[in-house]
Amino acid sequence: MNSGADARTVRPRQAAQPTHSGLQLDLIPLVRDYVSLTKPRIISLLLLTTVATMFVADPSGPALSTILWTMLGGYMAAGGAGAINHYIDRNRDARNNRTKDRPLADGRIKPIHGLIFGIALGAISFFQLWLTVNFLAAALAMVGLFGYVFLYTLWLKPLTPQNIVIGGSAGAVPPLVGWAAASGGLSWEAMWPFLIIFFWTPPHFWALSLMIKDDYAKTGVPMLPVVKGEEATRQAILIYTVFMVGFTVGPYCTGLLGPLYLAASIVLGLVYIGFSFALWRKPGPKITLQAYLYSLAYLALLFISMAVAAVAAA
Repeated sequence: MNSGADARTVRPRQAAQPTHSGLQLDLIPLVRDYVSLTKPRIISLLLLTTVATMFVADPSGPALSTILWTMLGGYMAAGGAGAINHYIDRNRDARNNRTKDRPLADGRIKPIHGLIFGIALGAISFFQLWLTVNFLAAALAMVGLFGYVFLYTLWLKPLTPQNIVIGGSAGAVPPLVGWAAASGGLSWEAMWPFLIIFFWTPPHFWALSLMIKDDYAKTGVPMLPVVKGEEATRQAILIYTVFMVGFTVGPYCTGLLGPLYLAASIVLGLVYIGFSFALWRKPGPKITLQAYLYSLAYLALLFISMAVAAVAAA
């Protein structure tokens, strides 16, 4: 009665072959992990300060090709530094809930592959900037990379609570790259955007360190809240913020930028001081997060105001 079924030829199942679309799906997480090594959210702010400074250095407007090549080289240089930072911090990252899922910390990417990726990005960025922009911009990008890796990550970060005060100079290099790219050289006026970021970095980063103090304590990193306590850190944030806001009027006082920038720097600065004062007087998780987020918006808006003021006065 079931001879029809018995007569069927049963063919062995063949192993599934990977399809083109399947390979693409497999590559997506890997590409995403490698991109995450470059710390793209941080780089976006660095690139903004770079491009804004280019318009301060050349208010008539740099060539679009120069802007794009500078952004590409700047991304690769900063991304290479970020990837090497992931390699150096992989063991610390693995011990923290906040960072244990990073690609090198949990083994999705082999540590040596992450290191090679970072070194390769840095090397490519140097030659790309040299060939498409100029040698000075390429050399300054390497100063930023080496400063972040060796001065901050390897030396100062595990050594002293002043790590971000001194080591933050590496994050202030991108405006110098932008100035050199737009003008072909550096002048003393190029130090204004560099120093503004240099003085902005400590209060910005200390606000972040207040939110993740336990992570730093767990891994033995002597950030200011761990070594001096939260109250001392909040006081330092207020002092640095007041000093930094006062310093930002310098480009107006020296004639680099006009009244439009002065007004923006004062308004943005007073709001920043208000957040820092509130953090000092009535501390809590909410105001700490607000102060940290505003510090990001503050720097972006301040540099945009620089560029707008320079172009408007040209």
